[in-house]
Amino acid sequence: MPLAQLITAEHLQSRLQEPNLVVLDCRFALDDPTYGARSYGDGHIPGARFADLEHDLSGPKTKGVTGRHPLPEAAAMVNSLRAWGINNDSTVVLYDDGPGAFAARAWWLLTWLGKRDGVFLLDGGLKAWKDAGQALDSDKPADQAGSFTGQPDASLLLAAAQLQQRLGSAELTLLDARALPRFRGEVEPLDPVAGHIPGAQCAVFTDNLGNNGRFLPAEQLRARFDALRGARPVEELVAYCGSGVTACHNLFAMSLAGYPLAPLYAGSWSEWVTDPARPVAIGD
Repeated sequence: MPLAQLITAEHLQSRLQEPNLVVLDCRFALDDPTYGARSYGDGHIPGARFADLEHDLSGPKTKGVTGRHPLPEAAAMVNSLRAWGINNDSTVVLYDDGPGAFAARAWWLLTWLGKRDGVFLLDGGLKAWKDAGQALDSDKPADQAGSFTGQPDASLLLAAAQLQQRLGSAELTLLDARALPRFRGEVEPLDPVAGHIPGAQCAVFTDNLGNNGRFLPAEQLRARFDALRGARPVEELVAYCGSGVTACHNLFAMSLAGYPLAPLYAGSWSEWVTDPARPVAIGD
């Protein structure tokens, strides 16, 4: 069974009363940081708890040093997971508005901390839930302390210095999840420098989805990443994006496709460009 798993709206609805189920609402908007909390208050899947990208799924930012969404400290993330009622054997379902990028960030954090069984993304997100005619709830669930214990897996992370040492390797497959105009350096709405890390390939995360907003079948995802990788070894894959969020969507999709877990350059482009000595490429 692949590490990444999906659940349909109908299947989730049938399991909402399970005692060890935890649902996390991960909605967020980069251009409106309060959007997720407001939307959660307006209505969410019954029993869901809210996980905010900036307050819960990221750590403190240091201007000129970190990217826009640095990873939280492992101990702080464990505490958050416990506060949401998560145990080591909990079934956890993650969702956002639909594309899955913010939910995938939460999936990656759970994976990083060793929770590799019983974690699902709601395929199609809240849009799919609504399209299926399922009800929303505005009540906040009662607090329920969990007992999750986890340890970070250092093999799933790559630091900027480690990545820089590997640039130019003929075996490296470096996948950038951002949209093509940002990758090419034609536009840059979020970060002070445009372009991409030299040697990277554009692998837009939304291409993991079909026209219906659901993940493509595993065989199609496999073909996608096989084409990007070519003959290079699967062990030499690295994922990044703007701030370490949408890259997790590619990592989730690769896992759906049967790929082994690849490391994340968590600081991503927004961290890379804090040091002017790091090389930058533009164009294709």
